[in-house]
Amino acid sequence: MSVVSWRSPENRVVCALTALVLYFALLFAPSAQAGTIVRISTTIGDFSIELLDDIAPITVQNFLNYVNRNDYNGTYIHRAVDNFVVQGGGYRFQLFEGPIDVPSDPPIVNEFNVSNTRGTVAMAKLDGDPNSATNQWFVNTVDNSASLDTNNGGFTVFGTVLGEGMTIVDAIDALPKVSLGVKASDAPYVTEVYNDPRDFVFINAEVTQRFSAAPHVFESASGLLISTVSVDGGAELASMNFKTVASSPSIIIRVNLESVIPIKESFDGIAEYSSVDGRLRIPSLEVNLNGSVSVANNVVFVLSDAATASFTLESFDQ
Repeated sequence: MSVVSWRSPENRVVCALTALVLYFALLFAPSAQAGTIVRISTTIGDFSIELLDDIAPITVQNFLNYVNRNDYNGTYIHRAVDNFVVQGGGYRFQLFEGPIDVPSDPPIVNEFNVSNTRGTVAMAKLDGDPNSATNQWFVNTVDNSASLDTNNGGFTVFGTVLGEGMTIVDAIDALPKVSLGVKASDAPYVTEVYNDPRDFVFINAEVTQRFSAAPHVFESASGLLISTVSVDGGAELASMNFKTVASSPSIIIRVNLESVIPIKESFDGIAEYSSVDGRLRIPSLEVNLNGSVSVANNVVFVLSDAATASFTLESFDQ
């Protein structure tokens, strides 16, 4: 496939904007999918969960309520017990204030139907109360069926980790932990020596149309763009999400500030932002049009409104 560059004359940039607007706006028949996909971005990498919409509908909807309100964005993994579970969803860290509870909805009815085997995702709950699950959830890192399927009415499995995602979950489980009380009972941290909660494993959670392991993904239906960015040559490294706020005459995306979390390491193909010229450069962006996927290369957005952290599409190669 030949690569057409849209980077030079001004009129080509205008054409590029128009072309990409049309490109993102095309509607294709949705691809078949067993369950809703939620992508979990973490300080050390991303993994995706396929939800069991038909098997545990109440639990799935409860989880999605938190996801859709951005309640899980900027939270941290507060419990990672070796050869047992990796757990989060309950707390976020506020500098100079400490751990803050994620507001919880009313508890939901237990829907235990699926065994707690390795790679399944289940709801946490209070001891002695099967119907007490609210916002905390965990990934089973081993087969916990012998203990969790019969205890407290059975722990409701509502999803499974997809693809190679357990590699990330296992890496979280393998990190050193610090115990600081209920809100960080076995909290993994990413530094060699624990300094403060800024060293925790932070997470974001976003509904996606399809499972993808690509580091930079744009979805036309929701206008969601997920990316990991190196700021000013590595001065800061962060995972973040953007939302499309305009598509005509120019495509404008805005940072979801709640989703900005630190990441531990850079990688080949990370996006680059320069405060010198105000440009966000994404080497390779996977574009999903309701299941029809292609790649836009050398995508460049320019900061157009610093107050709202908004960026306007400037150019791309396709």
